[in-house]
Order: sequence, then structure tokens, then C-alpha cells
Amino acid sequence: MINRHKIREYALQTLFAVDANPDVDQQALMASLVASPGKETALPAYLLKLVNGVQADLPALDELIQQHLSTDWSLNRLAKTDLVILRLALYEMLKVPEIPAKVAVDEALELAKDYSDEHSRKFINGVLAAVIRQRHLA
Repeated sequence: MINRHKIREYALQTLFAVDANPDVDQQALMASLVASPGKETALPAYLLKLVNGVQADLPALDELIQQHLSTDWSLNRLAKTDLVILRLALYEMLKVPEIPAKVAVDEALELAKDYSDEHSRKFINGVLAAVIRQRHLA
């Protein structure tokens, strides 16, 4: 059984790869990430929900992120890892009612700890906190 934290990590890796190369075989990539040696592992439904949901809501998620960037910053200036972490967290906060906003933020910060740096963690936390205040999600 794959836990939700690991699923979020796989979603981050998948979305990052697709962002870098839109022609990547997304299903094969996810299958290789979740594969256990010697066993056939089905793709977790929550992984599919996250990846497909973020992709379907990409314009709205990016617009929301852009609203919380300072005027001299754009999405293109963000580290791709940070952008994908923000998209994932915002999708969970806004579209997955069973996940409390605090859990989505904590998970995003854990991903940033593993895949980014301290400056990025603070930035991600700031953007997500601003969205929580704006949307009254707390």
C-alpha cells in the first residue's frame, strides 16, 4: 500500500516530467514510479486524481499563483519544482474537500524540503497562506 505522501511525491515527479517534456508517456512514467520489483502494481486512484486534476485545472491554478506573486515576478521565473508543488497543493486545497488546507500546506512544505531549498519552502508557504486567507480555507 502506497501512502498519500508517496503518492504526492509521484504526482510531483510526473507533473514535473510532463512540464519538461509534454510528449512523455505519462501512464508509463507513473507505472514505473509505483512499480515494486517482482510485483505488478496498479496505479493508485489518488495519483491519477492528482495528476489529471492538476492538468485539467492548470490555467486556473497558474492564474491563482500569479495573483500572489509580486508584480515583478511571473510564473516563468519560478523554479519548476516550486511551481509544480504549488499547483499540487492548490489543487488539493481547492478541489479535494476531504484534504484539509493545513494538510495540503504541510505536504507541500515536506515536498519542498525534499526537492527544493529553505528559501523555496518559505516562498511556497507564503503563497499558500495567502490563498488560505483569500479563500477563507482555514
